[in-house]
Amino acid sequence: MLTAEENDTLTRVGPDTPMGRMMRRFWMPIATSAQLPAPDCDPLRASLLGESFLVFRDSSGKVGVLDELCMHRGVSLALGRVEDGGVRCLYHGWKFGVDGTILDTPNHCSERFRKRMKAPAYPVVESAGLIWTYIGPKAQQPPFPHFPFMDIPDENRVVIRANIGCNYLQAYEGGVDSSHVGILHSNQANPTWLAGTFTASDEDDNPGALAVADNAPTLELEDTAFGFHYVARREGPVASDGSPMHSIRVTPAFLPVGRVIPAPTVEFYVFEVPMSDVETASFFIVYGERPVGREHLLEMLGLDDERFYNPASTDFTADRLPNLGQDRAVMETGWTGLRGIVQEDAVLALSMGPIVDRTKEHVVAADRAVMHLRALLLDSVRLNEAGENPLGLVGDYGAMRSLCDTNIGQDEAWQDHVPGNLSITTVADDTQRAAVS
Repeated sequence: MLTAEENDTLTRVGPDTPMGRMMRRFWMPIATSAQLPAPDCDPLRASLLGESFLVFRDSSGKVGVLDELCMHRGVSLALGRVEDGGVRCLYHGWKFGVDGTILDTPNHCSERFRKRMKAPAYPVVESAGLIWTYIGPKAQQPPFPHFPFMDIPDENRVVIRANIGCNYLQAYEGGVDSSHVGILHSNQANPTWLAGTFTASDEDDNPGALAVADNAPTLELEDTAFGFHYVARREGPVASDGSPMHSIRVTPAFLPVGRVIPAPTVEFYVFEVPMSDVETASFFIVYGERPVGREHLLEMLGLDDERFYNPASTDFTADRLPNLGQDRAVMETGWTGLRGIVQEDAVLALSMGPIVDRTKEHVVAADRAVMHLRALLLDSVRLNEAGENPLGLVGDYGAMRSLCDTNIGQDEAWQDHVPGNLSITTVADDTQRAAVS
C-alpha cells in the first residue's frame, strides 16, 4: 500500500514536480505523423507533462514543437496560419520557423530584434510514424533512443494514439498486470469460457489470447537497464516424458512510461505519455515480420466503434457515454459488456476516476509487477532529485523483446528466451565505455 505522499509523487507530472522533472529527462512521443499529414497542414495543439505546445509541419515537411502561446502577447499559435516556411500568429502576424527563429514581425520592423530574439522551441525527431520531442534541461539532453520498431518497413507497423481522461499510471499499471489478461479479456483469452471449457484463440496477433486457462500466474521479476522485465508462469501441458511444464509470458517495462506486450506474431510497444495529471496519450506501435492491418487491429482493440473512439481527435470517449458505454445486455454472452482489449482496459482505468487513491488498495501477490513498477518510479525520482541519472535512461532498445506464451520445463531459465533484455545498457554505461575506449 502506498502513502498519500507517494501516490502524489507518482501521479503529478507538472514542471515543478519531482515526477515531472524526472520524466523530462527522456524523449517522449508528442504526436503521430498522421496527425500532421502534409506540409502546411493544420497545426496541432498538444499537451505534454502538464504544459501546452504547438506542433506543426512547415512547407518543406519539417516538424517543429514550440510553446503554444506566442512570445509576443500570449495568443495561441494553434489558431495561426501555417504557410511559407513557418507558423504565423493571427494577432500581429509574428511568424516563427520550426526552430523558433523569428521570420517576420509586421508590427515591428526591426531586423536586429528578430535576430536577437527566438521563440521557445524544442528538439524534434520524426521516426517510425511518431513525432518525438525533448522538453527537459538542454545540458542533460540524452541521445535520441532507438527502438526495434524503427528498423522495419512501414507496412509492417501500425501506430495508433488514444487520449484517455485519467492519470497515466492507471493505464501503465494495467499494462504490467498479467493476471488480469485471462479475466478482463476473457472473451479474447478464452472464447469458450461461458461453456466451462478452454479453447485458445486462433488470432495470432491478439495480445489478449492465452495458451492455457490458468488465471493465477506466478510472477518472477528481474531488474534491467531499461527498468525491469517479468515472467508470468502458468501451469502448462505435460511434456512427452511426463514432466510438468510452464507456459510463460515475458513482459518488459521500460521507464518511465513504456511497456512491450507480446502476441504470437507481433509485438505491441505502448507508451503511456502523460498529457497532464489527468490526461494520458496512449501510443500503440504494433509491428511484426509481415504487414499489419490497421482496420483489423482497430477492431480487435475495440477502437473501431465511433462511440468510444474518434480517430480524428484521437480521443477515447467512453467517459461521455452512459455507464462508460457498457452494454449490460450482452453480458449474457460476453464477460464485460465491452468489446476489444483497449476498450476494456481504458474503460476500467477511467472507472477509477482521474487519479485513483492507492492508499485504499489491498494488493496481493499477483500485483507484484505493479508494486515493483511503482517502487522503481519512486527510486528514479529520488535519483533524479539527487542530481543523478534517472533509472531506465537507455539509448538503444534494439535488443528488447517480449515473449508470448511459450512452454518450458519447470527448471528452465526464462531469461534464456529473451537474452537481449539483459544486454541493454544505460546511457551512463555507454558513456563510460566510450571514455575508456
